[in-house]
Amino acid sequence: MALKKRIDPIAQLMQEHDEALLKLSSLRKASQSIADKGFTQEAFGDVLSALEFIEEEVSVHNKSEEEALFPVLERYVEGPTKLMRQEHKEMKKEFQKLRRVVTKVGKNQGDREADRELRNTSRVIIQRFVNHIHKENHILFPLVQKFLTKDALREVARRML
Repeated sequence: MALKKRIDPIAQLMQEHDEALLKLSSLRKASQSIADKGFTQEAFGDVLSALEFIEEEVSVHNKSEEEALFPVLERYVEGPTKLMRQEHKEMKKEFQKLRRVVTKVGKNQGDREADRELRNTSRVIIQRFVNHIHKENHILFPLVQKFLTKDALREVARRML
């Protein structure tokens, strides 16, 4: 019987952060392009792709953190996870606002005010996401690696499956 290769849950979460940063960069460029040059199908397609990524991938990622990682880490320390949970809620609200603005831009192609609102809303959510990812990568995850045993990390990995 072959041994199932164990995933490193922290490495997986960091890789997902890297993927999110790439999508956020695409969102930034596309929303800036729409604000500067007006609506194009290509730029709007990039915005929709980023929106779909956030809606699907980021929600699964945050759920993994909240249901797999945080409960195990909270056996040792609670403060950082409380802050991360709060930021997840705030980012979800910002994302809902972004979704409304994207819908408005799609329905009102050429509305320069909506185009600028898209850029401004995108900037806010991108900044929030980037700051959150930085905190997790440079504060939370090193804390996890310091406090969690190999068995605890294996438990996190099992919970993530």
